[in-house]
Amino acid sequence: MSDPNNPNITSRSTPQWSLMQRELFWAANEGKHPPLNTDPDKLKELARDRLSKAGWLYSSCNAGQSWTHYANRLAFYRHQIIPRTLVDTTERDTATTIFGHKVSAPFGFAPIGINRIYHPTGELSPAKVAAELNLPYCLSSAGSYSIEDTASANGPNGVRFFQLYWSPDDQVVVSMLERAAKSGYSVCMLTTDTWQLGWRHDDVAMGNYAFYHEHGAGDLGLQDPAFLERVKEAKLDPEKDKFDVGAKWIDENIWHGHSFSWSRLPWLMQQWERVSGGKPFVIKGIQNVADARKAVEMGVDGIVVSNHAGRQVDGAIGSLDALEKIVDAVGDKTYIMFDSGIRGAADVFKALALGAKFVFIGRLWVWALGAAGEEGVRHVVRGLLAEFDIMMNVTGYPKVEDINRDAIDSLPKGTYFPGTPDLT
Repeated sequence: MSDPNNPNITSRSTPQWSLMQRELFWAANEGKHPPLNTDPDKLKELARDRLSKAGWLYSSCNAGQSWTHYANRLAFYRHQIIPRTLVDTTERDTATTIFGHKVSAPFGFAPIGINRIYHPTGELSPAKVAAELNLPYCLSSAGSYSIEDTASANGPNGVRFFQLYWSPDDQVVVSMLERAAKSGYSVCMLTTDTWQLGWRHDDVAMGNYAFYHEHGAGDLGLQDPAFLERVKEAKLDPEKDKFDVGAKWIDENIWHGHSFSWSRLPWLMQQWERVSGGKPFVIKGIQNVADARKAVEMGVDGIVVSNHAGRQVDGAIGSLDALEKIVDAVGDKTYIMFDSGIRGAADVFKALALGAKFVFIGRLWVWALGAAGEEGVRHVVRGLLAEFDIMMNVTGYPKVEDINRDAIDSLPKGTYFPGTPDLT
């Protein structure tokens, strides 16, 4: 969008995100330059340069040999966009609705834990930026800032979800859910693919586990009344026994190695319904068609098709390929969301075309946080909004709901990237 007086500016319900392109082109005349390059590969390299080695490895590593990560990126390459031409995009708008919330675009902030290893402001910066841009923000229960402080940063009008790692301690579970509901989190997102962390070579090699070291239990754990009672019972002091308390939090409540089955799910859903007054409950980590059908049968309000960005199971199916099958099976029966491998607007577009209603981004905003703090997050996510707005214009799709499988042509499975893949 180069014409700042284009009628699309006044006809839409969201800002003219694409004007950011004009703003940055013109800024050079005034000697101004952006804080960083939004190209994901250049962003990744900048984050590598600026983060500590531990922070970089945790943000970038994948399970095993990274083959699932490669499968994610390969799937985006395999599915290719078919632009339309001479389509009137004067009424173009990036807005969509998720669980009753009208938001700026069909993407938001994926839940990612322990953000203080990327920047001292941790979860507070992405939560603040998400509210400014009217995009959903999802707080991980492995976060480093508290449920309450992150909600405050997200503000009274922020759209925020709470991602739960299901603790074997029922009192801790209920306590976290109560805190989330009281703090205005409007969706509970249960992650089901991470009872414990996948084997990540680099993290294991350097003992890279922040909860055992400098960050301990983080504010999220240390402000939980039920967990603090467990600390007291164990005769631990959160100040003097920081590492032991951190281990107790993460080992017994977050990545604990226990597991749960479908038979236990109704109890958890009932707890969230009780404390939240009936707000939506969704499951994250679905890759299997049978699991998607079971989730629908159990009455969840939505599912997130995700393989944890390749960080849990090495050699698994690409999440975008799983999405295609799951949409065919249950696409008209529940609200389907997607994450894993998103690097730009084209990836968002492809996931929507294959049937996702909403998409979560992760490493993009994490690398931006590590590279340039809050300013970096704001710049990169604004850039993604601008790129998506432009993508809708140049592909001839004026409304998010217009994007469907007619917009996609798929190469056969077994197609490979040209050149050597980067598996980070």
